[in-house]
Amino acid sequence: MNMKDFPKVTVILRGYTYPQIRTVVKNLVGTRLRSVEITMNTPGALEAIEKISQEFSGRILVGAGTVLTYEEAQASIAAGAAFLLSPTVFGKPVLDLCHEKGVISVPGAFSPSEIRQSFLDGADIVKVFPAARLGSKYLSDIMAPLGKMPLMVVGGINTGNIGEYFSAGAAFAGIASGIFCKDDILRQDEDGIRKSIAAIDAKLKELEGDI
Repeated sequence: MNMKDFPKVTVILRGYTYPQIRTVVKNLVGTRLRSVEITMNTPGALEAIEKISQEFSGRILVGAGTVLTYEEAQASIAAGAAFLLSPTVFGKPVLDLCHEKGVISVPGAFSPSEIRQSFLDGADIVKVFPAARLGSKYLSDIMAPLGKMPLMVVGGINTGNIGEYFSAGAAFAGIASGIFCKDDILRQDEDGIRKSIAAIDAKLKELEGDI
């Protein structure tokens, strides 16, 4: 896919059942939250990726998260993942596989050296993780010498602080518990889920001119 079409915010779903995942995803349709990551350490992750990507094709971009091995990368892509994320760096074979299959690669990194090397190796986006431990100024600090880069902030990002990370230079954000009340998802409480989505959708609309 074209990088310019990659959504600014990805919803991270970890450890939920397929019905719970589907309940969240169907309520994302038509909002600014057009991307969802289903983590590989979720039971039945590959089946969920396949079902969600088929049902919501063209409306919600579906990716695999916590991809740690080449084999997981292969299986995720075969299931229909449009992008792969990891909390750690990707080896060159995984990055090459993503390029070959037209899948967006988002390896994780912590230090300026890891970030730069990931881009040199061919990463499309680099996920700065855990972002909140580093603070938003970390982004502007590393981009001062290295230049503007397509960085995604993940870890401790929420509706309240997402604006400061975009202002500091983040191009993308991945958010898990920073959007939803976990119990709403567990109970499949659609009213609660929609309220949470509406809150961050309003925040993103407010920030639209700045991101």
